[in-house]
Amino acid sequence: MEAPQYHIHDHLVARCRQGDSRAQYELYNLYARAMYNVAYRIVNDADDAQDVLQEAFISAFTKLDSYKGKAGFGAWLKAIVVNKALNLLRSRKPVLMADEEVPEPAEEPQEWPDMNWEVERIRQAIARLPDGYRLVVSLYLLEGYDHQEIAQMLGISESTSKTQYLRGKQKIRQMLSKKSA
Repeated sequence: MEAPQYHIHDHLVARCRQGDSRAQYELYNLYARAMYNVAYRIVNDADDAQDVLQEAFISAFTKLDSYKGKAGFGAWLKAIVVNKALNLLRSRKPVLMADEEVPEPAEEPQEWPDMNWEVERIRQAIARLPDGYRLVVSLYLLEGYDHQEIAQMLGISESTSKTQYLRGKQKIRQMLSKKSA
């Protein structure tokens, strides 16, 4: 029989389930910055990211019984943040091109070219991408979702996700090469 999983913040989660507001505050402080960054990378607006963060924590604390502990609390919370951010984007306007048959782009190497790009320049370039590209690049490259997961989340084909990602990377390369030229 496999031993039960124990995650680093399970003691705080248990206290939250008992209605301990101090434990909620501690969990919030542990995860707020990282979850804000996740939200910001998706919605690309500080105020919207803050709104997403607050909604995600409210949702997490009110639905804590649905947290089963199979993954860490942070992974569970991140999924809530991503979903809240995507819902916000969906409520505003369509961010992706229609899910149409898109020719599969030529396969590119998985790794970025070995160049001395500054992290901040890349972050700024991602922030300037059109919404559809930025969303897929952020979910794939920064949040670690695969194209199948992104396709399911966004209601698009896996091919469209790959295309958006590759086109986003091309735009980033263009932006970075213009600044260094």
